[in-house]
Amino acid sequence: MRASNVTREHDQIQDCILPRIPIKQFVVLPLSENFIPTPKTLIGASALLLFAAAIFGALNVAKVKTLRSTAAEAATARDTAERNRAKQDKELKARESAIAAEQAKLAEREGKAGASGSQLTQILNEKTQLEAKLQDKEAEILALQKQIEEKHPVSVNPGAPTAVELQAQLDDTRQQLDGAEREKSLLSEKLQSVKERSSQLEDEKKRRAVARGKVGVRGTVLAVNQAYNFVVLNLGGRNGVEAHSEMLIVRDGTFIGKIRISSVEPATAIGDIITSTLARGVQVQPGDIVIYAGTNS
Repeated sequence: MRASNVTREHDQIQDCILPRIPIKQFVVLPLSENFIPTPKTLIGASALLLFAAAIFGALNVAKVKTLRSTAAEAATARDTAERNRAKQDKELKARESAIAAEQAKLAEREGKAGASGSQLTQILNEKTQLEAKLQDKEAEILALQKQIEEKHPVSVNPGAPTAVELQAQLDDTRQQLDGAEREKSLLSEKLQSVKERSSQLEDEKKRRAVARGKVGVRGTVLAVNQAYNFVVLNLGGRNGVEAHSEMLIVRDGTFIGKIRISSVEPATAIGDIITSTLARGVQVQPGDIVIYAGTNS
């Protein structure tokens, strides 16, 4: 009896501190009444879900388009980079082949220059010998002339040679003098020829030494005259370009032909297109690269 009273008092105290809320009347029933699944509410919820799905779908489509455009741009950039790399590789190979050809030409010219150097040494030795022979012949001619003057008869002596003997000696001396004069003339002509050849070899050696330092100089075609087959270059005398020298024409790393320089200005030069070096249907265009290839000798 006492325990039941204690329990009742404990319940009263709890009711005073935390009054009990009738959950079934105020919470559960009102919620169940407001959310009764009627057709109208279902249609509204479906429409709301469809709208949300459409928004997410539009966002996904935009995102997919962005990803596709980004992938296309990346593929285009990759293709462009590959084309540029292939172009650069092609141009590099063309430059290497052109440089190899020029190095082969240079080696050939150096071999010719070495042979010309030995020939020049031989010619100089021959020149020295000819000059010595010429001096000997001049001394011999002076001696013969003096001998002729001494053999003129002045007086008649019993032991002196007769006039016939003197005339024979004089004729013989004159023949020797004429032969010496002819030999002197031949030696002079030969010496002059040796000097000219020596001068030509020296000039050729200097010209090749200068040309060796200019091989590989690059420039650009500024203008082309197709009617008269000549081009204008942005290279000139300041760059070491010389008349009658040849230049290689390169486009996109590919050799397409040659030109021969006809006239040179300080900053520009005019070159004739060597049409025999062009492929059929290929024409030189402004912007083509030219590479110095030396003279045509």
